Amino acid sequence: MTDASSFEGALRAWAAVFLRRSVREFMRTMKDAGLSASQLNTMMRLHYRGSCAISEVGDDLGVTPAAASQMVERLVQQGLIERGEDPQDRRLRPIRLTPHGKALIARGVEARVAWIEGLRDALPLKEQSRAAQILERLTEAVRHLEAEERHQAGESS
Repeated sequence: MTDASSFEGALRAWAAVFLRRSVREFMRTMKDAGLSASQLNTMMRLHYRGSCAISEVGDDLGVTPAAASQMVERLVQQGLIERGEDPQDRRLRPIRLTPHGKALIARGVEARVAWIEGLRDALPLKEQSRAAQILERLTEAVRHLEAEERHQAGESS
């Protein structure tokens, strides 16, 4: 096996294990709360990008406004999100996470962090340092590739 294919195989294996375990720990917490994938997607969208209109949720999920509205209503009834008012346009009712919704997302994130801490503790300090250097270099490489992709997309537009 060549060095390149060895690297690719190791990276694929690591990505699969990391994603599976990281997502599993987060999803276990969300499943205990009885959330569907669409509901979780909506809550994560609100967590990372802030309040939005229900139509944006529908666009993100690829569903009709009516389906998005029904899903949002279930989250409102569970006390996980709330409808607000837009001071510039009172007809708009942006949705946002409630404190209860924020706490649920935080519990899911904490479960992922706990798994990562356990992984860290399973490695000797010297190996943690080497792994950190390699992961930092991989992150730099991905950012470089993404910048090139954005540049090329800008040129072709």
